[in-house]
Amino acid sequence: MLFFEIRIIINIGYETDNSKLVKLKTKIHSSLRTVEWKNNAVVMIDQTKLPNKLVFVKYTDYKDVANAIRTLVVRGAPAIGISGAFGLALAALQSKAKSKEKLLEDLEKARNTLFETRPTAINLAWGLDKIMKVANKSNNVTEIKKLIIQTAKKMAEEDIETNMNMGKHGAALFENNDRIMTHCNAGALATVGYGTALGVIRATKESGKKIKVIATETRPVMQGSRLTAFELKHDGIDVSLIPDTAVGYAMFKGLVNKVIVGADRILRTGHVYNKIGTYQVAMMAKQHNIPFYVAAPLSTFDLKSNPEDVIIEQRNRSEVTQIGDRKTAPDDIDVINPAFDMTPPELITGIITEVGIAKPSFEESIKKLFKSKM
Repeated sequence: MLFFEIRIIINIGYETDNSKLVKLKTKIHSSLRTVEWKNNAVVMIDQTKLPNKLVFVKYTDYKDVANAIRTLVVRGAPAIGISGAFGLALAALQSKAKSKEKLLEDLEKARNTLFETRPTAINLAWGLDKIMKVANKSNNVTEIKKLIIQTAKKMAEEDIETNMNMGKHGAALFENNDRIMTHCNAGALATVGYGTALGVIRATKESGKKIKVIATETRPVMQGSRLTAFELKHDGIDVSLIPDTAVGYAMFKGLVNKVIVGADRILRTGHVYNKIGTYQVAMMAKQHNIPFYVAAPLSTFDLKSNPEDVIIEQRNRSEVTQIGDRKTAPDDIDVINPAFDMTPPELITGIITEVGIAKPSFEESIKKLFKSKM
């Protein structure tokens, strides 16, 4: 049996009181919640500590949730969408407002703080907007707060159900003995639980098919090596880790026959925004005639924006110039560190959702998926 040390950290503000650390022994399951609501607080896994430690942090201030999203304590489009919703639930509880108007002012301020943390992932805006709509539906302050919390908790539960449905649709695309490449982490740790791309991989294995997975490191923050390899190894799924620079090698050598990734935003045209490096993987897959699939819930779709409208988040230069405290580049070197890139629809074989699979031509196919949801 595989056991890990868990640290439950009570974190209100940015200070951590070491006297409050509680050490436990527990078994990790893939159904472990990445983020959840407990006793009027948000509890989430600190993903910056993985894979060395499994650390839970507890927040009662929405500003701390915003900081957690910004600093990648929680990451993955679905997970930050739910975290944003929970952040607004905290903001509602923090508000001293006596009237609906004042409460909405406080919520709008919190919404702006949360939204500015990660501009590319559309799920964050989706989660925040859904809560704000609920807040506007009632005139009673107490009832608004109650409805916000209920809605955020329901959204978290629905995320797991959505991912499992996505897994069932996606598993039909994969065969026994498939060799599947994935980039970044679109697993349980990128969602409330189960995962999108890794949810499809889990569902494929659960259907009785034998599969092997190749995970890229996913530089510069190493989500593939720290998180994806961690999840799959624990779940008993055959996984090998490769450098990002070995994608072409692995495909040329026949080590891969299908690719699946997650997404942070998908346009109505089928343009997919995902972790930096996804575009390169898709180009290599096209060159080697390997099917390239994307798995994402309908909440990840942006039906209004055009490619030129999407802001690509630029991350801190230190992610590229150092590993931990160790310097890996010259001082004062210019750094370009985009968090995401865009994969055009002509490189994508299919987009797997909870209601079905979109295929080229994507604009019409995506419309049909949304109609089936109604």
